[in-house]
Amino acid sequence: MSASKPQKSEVRIEHSLNKKEKEFVARRRKDVLQSLKKLNITCSERKVPNIALLGSGGGERAMVGLLGSLDQLQKTGLLDCVLYLSGVSGSTWCMASLYQESDWSTKLETVKDKIVQRLSGPAVSWRDALAKLKKYHQEKHTKLFSLTDFWAVMFITTCVKEIDEHKLSEQRDRHKDPFPIYTAIDKHWKQSEDGDPWFEFTPYEAGYSLTGAFVETSDFGSKFENGRKIENQPEIDMLYLQALCGSALADEEEIRKFLWEKIKEVLYHLKPKFKLQTGMVMCSGLRGGDSDSPPIDKCYQDLMDLVDMNLSALKGKDPPDQGKCIRTEMTEKAVPAGLLKREMRDYEDAGLLINSSYSSVLREERNIDLINKMSGGVPLGQLPMIDNAKQYMKQYTVDVFKKWSGRSFGHVDLLKSIFDCMGDWIWGRKYDFLYNMKDKAVHATRDYIDAGLLLNSPYFSVLREERNIDLIISLDFSDGDPFMTVRDAAETCKTRNIPFPEVNIPDEDVKKPKDFYVFKGKNTPTVIHIPLFNVGNCGDKIEEWRKKYTTFQGPYSAEMITDLMEVAGKNITNNKDNLLEEIRQAIKMHK
Repeated sequence: MSASKPQKSEVRIEHSLNKKEKEFVARRRKDVLQSLKKLNITCSERKVPNIALLGSGGGERAMVGLLGSLDQLQKTGLLDCVLYLSGVSGSTWCMASLYQESDWSTKLETVKDKIVQRLSGPAVSWRDALAKLKKYHQEKHTKLFSLTDFWAVMFITTCVKEIDEHKLSEQRDRHKDPFPIYTAIDKHWKQSEDGDPWFEFTPYEAGYSLTGAFVETSDFGSKFENGRKIENQPEIDMLYLQALCGSALADEEEIRKFLWEKIKEVLYHLKPKFKLQTGMVMCSGLRGGDSDSPPIDKCYQDLMDLVDMNLSALKGKDPPDQGKCIRTEMTEKAVPAGLLKREMRDYEDAGLLINSSYSSVLREERNIDLINKMSGGVPLGQLPMIDNAKQYMKQYTVDVFKKWSGRSFGHVDLLKSIFDCMGDWIWGRKYDFLYNMKDKAVHATRDYIDAGLLLNSPYFSVLREERNIDLIISLDFSDGDPFMTVRDAAETCKTRNIPFPEVNIPDEDVKKPKDFYVFKGKNTPTVIHIPLFNVGNCGDKIEEWRKKYTTFQGPYSAEMITDLMEVAGKNITNNKDNLLEEIRQAIKMHK
């Protein structure tokens, strides 16, 4: 669509629910009323409580834990009392699988078995994964392609065992299931004290939960200016959404190592295509008999050496010997000294190799001459280490791809985009639908990341005043402190003047949590907090369970999935009466 012929305004700036969500809530409340009657809870239609169920992050542990919890909620009749189901990170993986099926909550046993069978089955093939990665790159190219696309194909598929190309907007008008809310955060506003980082996705709208700025979900990622859509982009699919919501699985250094290893695997699987392309080029006579033109498989080796250098530095090791050749080539290319005389910058998420381990690489005698040449002769000791390392590797990478640009091998552009994203640590890049709107000075693009990097539970999606939530049931699948999410939510609500009950946890409960906590306050929603592993379902073996199900590990076996679903389900069955009592109390307090 031409920018000269903009559509009517597509951005909604309002503190109100989407019209379709309002209609859903009205219908769902009638269904909840009937479910309460089946549970022998007397209630008028006006007094039906708005109940939100939250699933925290935690990788596959959260995905499987939420599935086991929902299974037992359905068997106890409590699931049909839930109005909203909201997730962060790994919990969104479970939600994405469930909502593939229309009215999944009415046939959960069958849907659950299908999901478990898939999770314990074969992985997505490399052929399909690479085809999907190339498709993402072709759709977005360099402007919007980011590590989220790479993470979706290389990591999410290994956990969920599928390439889910469904769209969130396809989940519209499904009335027999809780209303789904997927959550992420705006990276820019995460770094700001006064911004609204909380970003939500529903079948109808995507936008900022607290600010009240939304676009249709199918338009998220399209180009907007002054509130009008001027260029359409394909709607994101559920695989990408799962990656957008679920990438906070370990500390940054571990993620970097993981991604470089995956890049290495991609290169390995592309190697036959390098060989094939070399033969095609030679047979077609495109070389024109130029014996000085390096073979395309040399491109493969140059890229593999570049990956190995990054991995070596991250692991605190010397660069591999096979990189000497290309490093020698790069000594012939100099970086102007002026590039290294600029002021120091704030490199958050900085560059390819900004960590202390890289200093060992730079100090090696065989590299000092190279660094000095690249720095225009400025002594190494007089250069800031961050600028030095970053500039060295970025220039090195630029030179490698400059060397191979314009070659007939088509994967070079894709690989360059991946390397560029690693260099600048770009995740979840999209056009900003608030661009050039009068009330907000924003950038043309925006980066969206896993909400678990700020708060590992989707409290702020359901704490929107217009959703009028009476009871929050928080299922916490987090690693580490089992109360961090509810404590952080309480603290953030206090600073933002959002009604939330006071949270007090006995110190001894951190290591030995119980299976049911209730927090109440005046004119606040009631919050039920349920840690995954606790004395109720694990006895004195809590630490054993935590060690068995860590966040950053390979796909679970069928036995691990079954065991985790069972232990998570006990948190529901052991507390059915407690849950029913809190629902009764919520009815009494409902406005």
